[in-house]
Amino acid sequence: MEKEESNKIENISEKEQVNETGPISNFLTNEGLEHTNSAPDHIGIEIINLAPSKLIDVVLKLKEIGFNYLQCQGGYDEGPGANLVSFYHLISIEDYFKSKQPREVRLKVFLDRNGDLTVPSLYKIFRGSDWQERETFDMFGIIYDGHPRLKRLLMPEDWKGWPLRKDYIQPDFYEMQDAY
Repeated sequence: MEKEESNKIENISEKEQVNETGPISNFLTNEGLEHTNSAPDHIGIEIINLAPSKLIDVVLKLKEIGFNYLQCQGGYDEGPGANLVSFYHLISIEDYFKSKQPREVRLKVFLDRNGDLTVPSLYKIFRGSDWQERETFDMFGIIYDGHPRLKRLLMPEDWKGWPLRKDYIQPDFYEMQDAY
């Protein structure tokens, strides 16, 4: 199982991996939490890459040190045949109120589109992830294990496919039943 989990981190494209570490990555390493790094984004926010099985441990540890607000959760598709990604943007509210400059970190879980698309739900840690995880499920087909009501949010419940995947083919015709 451990070999399979480390392979999930290795699925990250080479352009996403970097050797430089930031303060949050250094903290996670000191805590013995397995991860890799991506280059910081265009405004300098540190990006941490995780295997799905490491997500809950990392989020709980970050919450302990003040990252107490899930500002955003979502997903994206790297392209046809490439990975699907579930991402999380955490901030420290206390830092924001003190200095208007919160500590921020972005977590990414890379999933092989042809493999297991299951990620643990953050619902029990951050209730605000409820609709965000449902939307990501609805648009990309990423399954959030432990979510209390993971079902379609934007598309009709009988919709086939995942509309924001880059390999999605739009149906020529969709019949709305019971629309009136």
